Amino acid sequence: MSSSETSGGPANLSRRQLTVLILSLMATGIGQSLVFAILAPLGREVELSEPQITSIIAVSALIFGLASPYWGRYSDKVGRKPVIITGLLGYAVGTLFFTSSFYAGMAGFLSGTAFYLTIMATRVCQALVMSATGPATAAYAADNSSREMRTKTMARLGTANSMGTIIGPAVSGALATLGLLAPLYFAAALALLAALFVWRQLPSTPVENLRERKTLARLRFRDPRLFMYLFTAVGLFIGFSGIQQTLGFQLQDKMSLTGIETAQLTGAALMVSATFTLLIQLTVMQRTLLPPAQLIRIGMLALLVGACVISFFETFTVLAVGMAFLGTGMALCMPAISAGASLAVNPEEQGAAAGLVSSCPAIGFSVGPVAAGYLYQFDGSWASLFSACVFFIVLLTVVWKGVG
Repeated sequence: MSSSETSGGPANLSRRQLTVLILSLMATGIGQSLVFAILAPLGREVELSEPQITSIIAVSALIFGLASPYWGRYSDKVGRKPVIITGLLGYAVGTLFFTSSFYAGMAGFLSGTAFYLTIMATRVCQALVMSATGPATAAYAADNSSREMRTKTMARLGTANSMGTIIGPAVSGALATLGLLAPLYFAAALALLAALFVWRQLPSTPVENLRERKTLARLRFRDPRLFMYLFTAVGLFIGFSGIQQTLGFQLQDKMSLTGIETAQLTGAALMVSATFTLLIQLTVMQRTLLPPAQLIRIGMLALLVGACVISFFETFTVLAVGMAFLGTGMALCMPAISAGASLAVNPEEQGAAAGLVSSCPAIGFSVGPVAAGYLYQFDGSWASLFSACVFFIVLLTVVWKGVG
């Protein structure tokens, strides 16, 4: 295993650096959780089918996954800060176009195939640019953290997404009373403010450090140092996204809810998951001495239990239990995957490795929602059972093949 100490950087992130990175990730986390909470009822409001709604997420996620490695490598060349800002600006502008397209559909200016293609195009363009923020942020953290602190540092960054997912549904529920589009306009404004904050407050990568970085062969998914980490992350998000993107349908159909009620309860369920993720990241992940491989195994088991519980829920209380297990599993797995991949490569490859890891959720989201949305048409429980099967296969593979 190669050393991942960076040249010229401090041993660990300063409080200022960590705060800026967390706030920038929180902005995108809030925005994404808003979309996930309202997309199902919003799509039905404009008469999109379940496969059409889930395909919007799936296709844009595929583009996100393809673009993330490029942005990670690009940040190795030009520095992390400008790439982080580019992603946040792309998120803000893309959200405005995406939301305005839905407004045109609700107002009757667009309909049918033209409306669906417009929505798809705006979301794809947004994904192409917003994919810059994640890998550049993770690489910045890796540049400025020691090997001993890598897992804890990645867990701290994970708290940003968790807090965003907690705050997002609460904001969504409150703003949804003003209309289903109000939360999305709020998300665009928040990302714009985050970009301004990063520009003003985040220290840049020293120019001499950029010049010292060697040009290495491009990292690929099949790189033996990274393959099992990437395989685990893709499987994790195939299962997680399958549950997340059909959750609104399940709640609305099982509990006979209105569109706004569905958005509010979907947000509440996501908030339960994110709360447990945050608690585990702030407690267990800051104190544990377990290696990344062991954390991944425990996390995958928690995800499997959560998916099984969600498959057969009839009340919100049972659903909340399942979402708690999902949140726990995510809290254990993702920081461990990010840290393990970072520790496995050279200092000059941190951006490229972070880009590959950042692409895994998007690849998962390009498969999970489509598969789960298709299965949901036959039986509501099949979507979550599909996720449980994926988690079981990944867990068996990790135990059998090993990771790290």
